[in-house]
Amino acid sequence: MGRRRERGQLRITGPELGYDPVMPDMKSSPLATLAWLIEAGADEALLDEPVNRFAARSNPPLEGGSKFAQQIPAYAKAPVGHESHDVRRSLGEGGSGRGPAPPSTSPSPKMPSAFSTLPQGEGKRVTPTSALSTSTSSSDPIGRAMELAAGANSLVELKTALESFDGCPLKKSATTTVFADGTPAHRIMFIGEAPGRDEDRVGKPFVGRAGQLLDKMLASIGLDRTKNAYITNVINWRPPDNRDPSPEEAAMCLPFLRRHIELAQPEILIMLGAVSARHVLGRTDGIMRLRGKWLEYHVNGKMVPVMPTLHPAYLLRQPAHKKLAWRDLQAIEDKIKSLGLLELSPNAD
Repeated sequence: MGRRRERGQLRITGPELGYDPVMPDMKSSPLATLAWLIEAGADEALLDEPVNRFAARSNPPLEGGSKFAQQIPAYAKAPVGHESHDVRRSLGEGGSGRGPAPPSTSPSPKMPSAFSTLPQGEGKRVTPTSALSTSTSSSDPIGRAMELAAGANSLVELKTALESFDGCPLKKSATTTVFADGTPAHRIMFIGEAPGRDEDRVGKPFVGRAGQLLDKMLASIGLDRTKNAYITNVINWRPPDNRDPSPEEAAMCLPFLRRHIELAQPEILIMLGAVSARHVLGRTDGIMRLRGKWLEYHVNGKMVPVMPTLHPAYLLRQPAHKKLAWRDLQAIEDKIKSLGLLELSPNAD
């Protein structure tokens, strides 16, 4: 199929088309021309004048500038209802199609991706940390928590970073931030679930009835939070009415907990209850199936033994299961002795 002009008319040559191959003159007979175009298969009108595709091949400048960026042709920036005026201006007066589009002095914010052919990453490069602002931090609390936690190089700095974090809604209803209690020097770390009423009042984990039972459990295997045991929680603020924390609330606290574990450098971890086992280990099994079995957690380039066991608050409600907790404690005591953790100097690194 081809085209040729005969006496000012465009003739399409080739196979039988099923309609008159001669297109009527547009200026003298516009309706006939429209009918001819419809028969030829044209079903959509884009502009009043044809577009000069050679003048339209350009890219808009990106923010920050790029050596590849070009200007958007005027017809591409025209608002709906004003296409014909801008097209005539971009192609030259009279719509001849020979005049190049006049250069634009301001970048267009409209649809840059529709015209840009830059390789991904061209233009201004922005790192996630430099892009953070007050608004973005409030809209991405988990990202903000990760940034603050990663910036802490000691337990003191981590505590300060946690207290400055306002992204978790639990903090709004809590009285204090509950960070940790005990000494991390002997590398024996216990992780509970969330603070209760007494913990929220005092600002330390496990100070209520469950904490008193935990102290007795520790003493039965030669441990004391004031001498050789370190205690913290997955959640650092008391949930209202002591409810279980939601997955979103836990996700906002987990960056601090992971950094907490890295900085404390434990040689053994004890998970107190199902919530801590689920969020630290990522296990969805019930605590009755997890307890009494040695698992592992990756800390600072090595695997650390982990023992999930029953939470002291659960044992207060189900005292008959204290015998199960006692079996777990005996296994923990044997592991501590085999690792020689009680022989560590308080200043050991």
